[in-house]
Amino acid sequence: MPYDISKLPVDAVCIQNLLPHRYPFLLVDRVTEFEPDKRIRAIKNVTINEPFFNGHFPGAPVMPGVLILEALAQAGGLLTHLSLMEDGCTGKEGKLFYLVKIDNAKFSKMVVPGDQLELNVELKRKIRNMALYQGVACVDGKQVACADILCAEGDS
Repeated sequence: MPYDISKLPVDAVCIQNLLPHRYPFLLVDRVTEFEPDKRIRAIKNVTINEPFFNGHFPGAPVMPGVLILEALAQAGGLLTHLSLMEDGCTGKEGKLFYLVKIDNAKFSKMVVPGDQLELNVELKRKIRNMALYQGVACVDGKQVACADILCAEGDS
């Protein structure tokens, strides 16, 4: 189904058509800014209903850092998919982008229910079938996590 990606925000329905992730692992709710092959800004609304809060941690819910990194990687995947759509590129249907490597991950503040996680991802480099992203996650304008993320294209 074609989408007009020139109109922001990109909503959850479009995101589900671009990413293979589904509940409880789809960690991007909306794309608010997008520059093809450069950068993307997306959001994840963190609610107490998230299934990971049952065990992380009872009575003191904190979003796992690894899921913040996953959200950044998913935003990077959206940057790649939306850029391909913008370029009119076809033939990528059925392709998945897999997380290959995380470098320089840092966590500076806990993410808790009620936070809106802002995912800022820049494409640093494309190398054949791989993409290197730099991601910064913020809550209320303050950095909560950052990392360099390498993803590679593979067959589904």
